[in-house]
Amino acid sequence: MNKYYIIFGVVTLFIFLLYFFKAPLSLIRQFKKKQDVTSILNIYENDVSNRLDTNFKSTGITIDQFQLSLIAYKEERLLEVYIRSTYQEPWKLLKTYPFTGFSGQLGPKLKEGDRQIPEGIYQIESLNPNSAYHLSLRVNYPNTFDIEMGTLDHRTDLGSDIMIHGKNVTIGCIPIGDKNIEELFVLAAKCTNKNKISLLITPWDFKQKEEYPKIQHIDWEIELYQNIKNELNKYTPLL
Repeated sequence: MNKYYIIFGVVTLFIFLLYFFKAPLSLIRQFKKKQDVTSILNIYENDVSNRLDTNFKSTGITIDQFQLSLIAYKEERLLEVYIRSTYQEPWKLLKTYPFTGFSGQLGPKLKEGDRQIPEGIYQIESLNPNSAYHLSLRVNYPNTFDIEMGTLDHRTDLGSDIMIHGKNVTIGCIPIGDKNIEELFVLAAKCTNKNKISLLITPWDFKQKEEYPKIQHIDWEIELYQNIKNELNKYTPLL
């Protein structure tokens, strides 16, 4: 009898331990290992370099030495990626990514919760390797112009946390899908101007349609769109 009690006790203990440790282990597995920019490069850099090899060759610019700049067109729902070797050279189009989601309408972002994608001249503020949307690039919204116009209009809660990210959903950000954000993240991490990556967000392509959108509730849209048009002219001269 003692033998059976011992076996029963061992089996019971085993089942208890299995159940006891199963829950914590499953919870641990749910949490991804925290990544940093270097670890993301280790994962994706070689694959991205292969994917973009033809694109770089078409520009005559090496993937190991380039500056990066971005233009987002809201009406066309496209994000253009430009590169150049030095400040003295003209920008060359490397690749175009379609938006995979969209929210709001044409016109600048004015307040938190309006679902608007901003419009203006921005910079990439930082890279997020642990984004809930795969990977992301943070935009420095609100910029100085946004803050000045907010003060002029007596608006205080201008919103924040504007990103270019993966997946296909958004509330005021620019999603371009997981594969495309992998490419853009690697480009932003490798470029020689990583602290000065410009992002121009325009309502539409003023090279094709020169008139400005009419925006209700503000009286400074002409100044905004003239600034955007002048910046756009640095990439491809307006006819």
